[in-house]
Amino acid sequence: MSGIAPPVADERTALMTYLAHQRRLLRVTAHGLTEDQARTAATASELTIGGLIKHAARCEEGWMRLVLREPEPDRTADESEEFRLAPEETLAGVLAEHARAAARTDAVIAAVPDLGQAVPAPRGTRWIPAEVEEWSVRWVLLHLIEEIARHGGHADIIRESIDGATQYPLLAAAERWPAPWFQPWEPAPAGRG
Repeated sequence: MSGIAPPVADERTALMTYLAHQRRLLRVTAHGLTEDQARTAATASELTIGGLIKHAARCEEGWMRLVLREPEPDRTADESEEFRLAPEETLAGVLAEHARAAARTDAVIAAVPDLGQAVPAPRGTRWIPAEVEEWSVRWVLLHLIEEIARHGGHADIIRESIDGATQYPLLAAAERWPAPWFQPWEPAPAGRG
């Protein structure tokens, strides 16, 4: 029940704690949204809160496949679709997908004995420099923290543009913080906001 990550004692705990914290902050941007609001691109980009949560889940899934050296699935869909909810997708569905991806990441990392373990770079991916052959599990975790934090910031801006809600009031509402922390967010009365 805090807006900041708790104290940590070692590197692995620090990385996993910060990853969990960034996931939590991304997810709270969806608190109280309607399906239409979760699909709203409220800025100049096409990013939506539902799409950002879906993308974060798929990022974790992809990186864990690399850590485990599993094959990549065939990707035939347009990459930009990953940042929006498809007509058949729901906010609850992508939140569940995100929770499953997080649980898998936690389990995979718990089984890795050395954070320095090599993770091969996939070939032929346009966002990976050709000279990079591998990363470490440590690097992967730092990258996931960065990726989720960046998209959490996008989601914060989108959410504030939708209904004015901001992080601490959303956390207070979602987690039922006791007084006197922050006035919890409440939906606007019908017909307003």
